[in-house]
Formats: sequence, structure tokens, C-alpha cells
Amino acid sequence: MCGIATYSGPRPDLAAGIIGGIADRLDHRGPDDSGFVQTRSTVLAHRRLSIIDVDGGRQPLANENGDLSLVCNGMIYNHDRLRRQLEERHDFRTNSDSEVILHLYEEMGPDCVTKLDGMFAFVLSDGEEVFAARDPLGIKPLYIGQDDEAGTWFASELKALVGTCSEISEFPAGSFFAKGAVKRWFNPSWDARDTDSTASPEMIRDTLESAVHKRLMSDVPVGVFLSGGLDSSIIAAMMRRHVDELHSFSVGLEGSPDILAARVVAEHLGTRHHEYEYTPDEAISTLEDVIGHLESYDPALLRSAVPSYFVSRLASDHVKVVLSGEGADEAFAGYGYFRDVDDPDLLHDECVRLLSGLHNMNLQRVDRMTMAHSIEGRVPFLDIDFLDTAMAIDPGEKLHRGGHPEKWFLRKAVEDLLPESILWREKQEFAQGAGSELIFREHCGQVVSDEELAGADLRFSEDPPQTKEAYHYRRVFEEIFPGDAPRRTVGRWRGSVAPENESEE
Repeated sequence: MCGIATYSGPRPDLAAGIIGGIADRLDHRGPDDSGFVQTRSTVLAHRRLSIIDVDGGRQPLANENGDLSLVCNGMIYNHDRLRRQLEERHDFRTNSDSEVILHLYEEMGPDCVTKLDGMFAFVLSDGEEVFAARDPLGIKPLYIGQDDEAGTWFASELKALVGTCSEISEFPAGSFFAKGAVKRWFNPSWDARDTDSTASPEMIRDTLESAVHKRLMSDVPVGVFLSGGLDSSIIAAMMRRHVDELHSFSVGLEGSPDILAARVVAEHLGTRHHEYEYTPDEAISTLEDVIGHLESYDPALLRSAVPSYFVSRLASDHVKVVLSGEGADEAFAGYGYFRDVDDPDLLHDECVRLLSGLHNMNLQRVDRMTMAHSIEGRVPFLDIDFLDTAMAIDPGEKLHRGGHPEKWFLRKAVEDLLPESILWREKQEFAQGAGSELIFREHCGQVVSDEELAGADLRFSEDPPQTKEAYHYRRVFEEIFPGDAPRRTVGRWRGSVAPENESEE
């Protein structure tokens, strides 16, 4: 994966002197290489984590005539097929998956994004203006900022723009920026509530197998995060069919449920298993660093981000790409509060809402914690073809009733792949299974006084914290990212259905 930073506006010479420092703030996203190009009105900078075409895929990339330049953070899984379609009319200079974007744009303009199967955030420059786009669900991050000189900036992380831009916002998922305006380009099939009563567990399994297989595409080693929960165990089992020596990674407090369950799965699958048992003191001492990388103060996100930070660090010693189980709970109504939902339409609408909000919640956690240790995270459950299938299932089949546990449809699809104890393991949040949840509640109760919490409305006039835990996270966040603009980029659980204490496996 990579880090990108770009500028377009009336003062490219001034921006060129600034953007190097901005890109340096993203060096954890791309420690392998860096690149820079300045045109009449634009500046593009890139920090590279080399995954595909390790030796030849340096960015910015240029088209044949040199009149288009590209910086991209992402992975285009269908790049081989697109390349075969384009190479009769275009000269490819690299084997990079990102280069297909340049030539697609030459032929299709902004509509090129509809042909891309993958996760991406990119900016194209024609020398005068820029075109920017983000993948359908916002798996890869992108921020847009405005400076006081009428310049427009894009960057992979919030921290890159703080201090340079007076206004910063998260660039919306499934959208593009052209001629100064943002336009939504992705309209998911599941918004329409079109369901298919003929959907079967076999269909789910086939489309998920395909999603996993395409995410093994890499010129560097690939591994899997293995919590021992259902979702990550499914991904590991499907990967094991294609990877002879699969490295799996698990973390938690000593004796925590995830550590113990992951051992069972790893032994069953025959993976090369690695685990790390962190201590409460380690978890607390890393909190500020995690908030700085995560760029959020949401309590649910922070509790799970700390074990994510440790497992990413562990994986970085062995692999450069890792697959993870995010997305299954959103597609199959896996969270505990769904037990109280009896209306299939309400259940479907809540799944849609959760999927639409993943970009600055759990997907932000996966991206930031993996990138903090310079590895790339991939999420097969959020493959668009797979979601088209999963979200077409009659939502009545996802209700927690009639003796069915949560995600029973998914469990049936893979019942021959996993041990019974894992296949029917009760849902447990990552922060619970890894043991971090109680640590932070106790710690924050000690470092935030009753008087401070009582005055939270005065100190934090917008989105004031309601608990000591939330207060401490917010206080640390605003020390790192002062001002209103950073705060407005932070995603939060909203609405009466999804409570704050729910998080991804």
C-alpha cells in the first residue's frame, strides 16, 4: 500500500516546497520508495510500499505522452484483464496494477472508475487540473483540504494536511472529484432491497472463495490475521487451500479467548502460527501512538485498534500483505444487538447503514493499524461481487430466531472447513476476545476525574464525551490534532439501533 499527497491551484511552486514535508508524514505508508512530479498547476507526491512490480512500479506513473500523471494508493484486482483489453491501443511502461488507471482514464474519462475491481484512492493530473477517486466502500483512505490561497489538497491521512489546510474533510467513499466538484459514482445494488430467495449457502461460499483468491495476488508474502473468531477463521481456511505455507497471526492478553481459539484453528489448518501476548501496561503505553495513527477518538474503534496495532506489528516481521475478516458482521447481521430485531426490512436497512459507514470506522482501523507497520490489509468479505450476493439473501434468513445463531447462513456455507468449536463459537467483539476492553475502561476511570467528566460539555462543545473513557480519548486526540477541522473527520456510531460498544471482529 502507499501514501499520496497532491496539490492543485494557483501556487504550485509554493506547494512544491511544502509537499515533501507532507509526504514525509506518510513515510510509514510507503517506506520502500518515494516520487514527485510538478506541472503547471499541480504537484503530486508518492510514498511507496512495493507489492506489485516491486522493481518497476515506481510512482508517479505517466502515460505514453507524458501529459497525464498518477499517484495511487490501492490494489486493482482485475488489472491483468484490463491490461489485455488496453494494451492493443496503449503502451504499458510497467507491470504495476495501477497503470491501468491511466489508460482507462484516457479512453473513458471519469467513468473509468466503474471498471475497477479493487480498493483504491488515486489522483490524476493533466497538468492543469486533477481528477481524484475513492473505491466503493472507502477501503483506502482519502482526505481533501482547502488552503487560504484557494489551493486544493488531497492526502491519504488527516495528519498530512493538518497545519497546511484551513478546511479538511474526509473524501466520500464511492465518489470522484472532477472540475472542482465531488460526484457519487457508486450506487450499490443492495440499497434497493432487491432480495433473492434462491440464494444458497453454496453461492455464498463460491463468491467468497473467489474474493479470497483474487486477494492473494502479490509479488511479496501474504498472511492472515487470525483471531479465532468465525470470520477470520473462514478467511484463513480458504487461503490455506491456495497457500502452501500460510502465516497466521494472533494477539491478546495471556490466556485470552482469542489467543486460545486461534491456536485451535491454526493447528486444524496447519498454518505457521505466530502469536504475541501483550500486557495491560503495554496496551496503555501504546494508546497515544495508536490514536495518532488511527486519527479517531471513537471508543469502540480505539478498544479494537490497540490489539490491531499489536497484531500488525507482529505480522510485519513475516509478511507484507495480510487478509482480515472485516465486513461479515455488517453483511450478515452479526452484531449482538441484531438479536432484538424482528423486522427483516429493518435488519436489511441496518446492514446497509453499517456498510455505508465502514469507511471511517472499522476500515479506518484496519488501514491505519496495518499502515502504521508498513503492511497492506485486504478484506475479502467486502468484495463487491460477494456483497452483491450476500446482501441479496432474503433478510429474514439473517434474523436471530428459530434457534439460529447469528450469521448461521454463513456458518452453513463453510461447515466442513472448521472445527465445530470454532464454527459455532459465540460472537465476541475483538476488544473483548483480545482482552483490551476492560483495561481501557479501568485506566480511563483513573486518569479522568469526576469533575472533568462533569465539565465535558464546556470543554468539548461539539460531540461531547459521555464517559471517562471517551473523555480521555478525546483529550489525547485534540492534543495531537487541534482545531475543529480534524474533529469533523471522525466517524462515530449514530442512530438508535447501533450502540457505541459494538465493534468489528
